[in-house]
Amino acid sequence: MGKRKDNNKYYRIIQAATKIFARKGFYQAKVSDIAKEAGVADGTIYIYFENKDDILISLFEEQMQMVLDNMLSELAGISDPADKLTHFARTHLKLVEENKDVAEIIQVELRQSSKFMKEYKNEKFAKYLNIIADIIREGQDKGIFRKEVMPGVAKRAFFGALDEMSRFWVLSSRKEYDINTAAHQISSYFLQGIRA
Repeated sequence: MGKRKDNNKYYRIIQAATKIFARKGFYQAKVSDIAKEAGVADGTIYIYFENKDDILISLFEEQMQMVLDNMLSELAGISDPADKLTHFARTHLKLVEENKDVAEIIQVELRQSSKFMKEYKNEKFAKYLNIIADIIREGQDKGIFRKEVMPGVAKRAFFGALDEMSRFWVLSSRKEYDINTAAHQISSYFLQGIRA
């Protein structure tokens, strides 16, 4: 990943890459485009990153850490597991709406990187999914959710619905409903299925 993070050039390159990947797409983007946007020489990029895939994965890592931290702090004050799931949905979709460039990169461009899909150990994303699994287990322990619900399946089903909604928003020019409506709809279908 990024070789040195002690320099603000690293973050300037990440921000520049976010704009370029969103504007041109991962395959059309050139390292020289990113360097120009960041205001650095082409060679400077290679001090911090091995190649374009490495920039993309580093960008994802930075964003996922922010998403993780944000989600954990958003859920910290909520005690009811059903409320937590609804709030998770709302927070996730709000992030997508407020960070369109990043959402587009994660929804579309990232999945075109063979290095990301085949080689990258996606630990931060696994932690994000496990927040959902932990909420399910907490609900089961409190007798709110059915015992036979498998947290490993449920976390993927719930995230899958949110992810598809996110993809739809990124790729469509008009939104037929707002975040709160979509979050409420998705979490209510899901909660009806897992409640004890």
